[in-house]
Amino acid sequence: MKSKELPTIAKNIKKYREKLGISQDKLSKLADIAYNVIIKIESGATPNPTIETMAKIAKGLGVSIDDLMK
Repeated sequence: MKSKELPTIAKNIKKYREKLGISQDKLSKLADIAYNVIIKIESGATPNPTIETMAKIAKGLGVSIDDLMK
């Protein structure tokens, strides 16, 4: 039973991260942001990360910000 639906951004970050076969920790290093920031975004605790954070994550994943938002 799902309590609430995860934000699209959270689902997409997880999808692309798993596609690359990397951990949340590895992504945090690639994106040069704190590990707990990745966890909070993927879990939906931070539903609207800043555009700067999104840009770093997108770069770390090798995708565009648009890819993460759609």
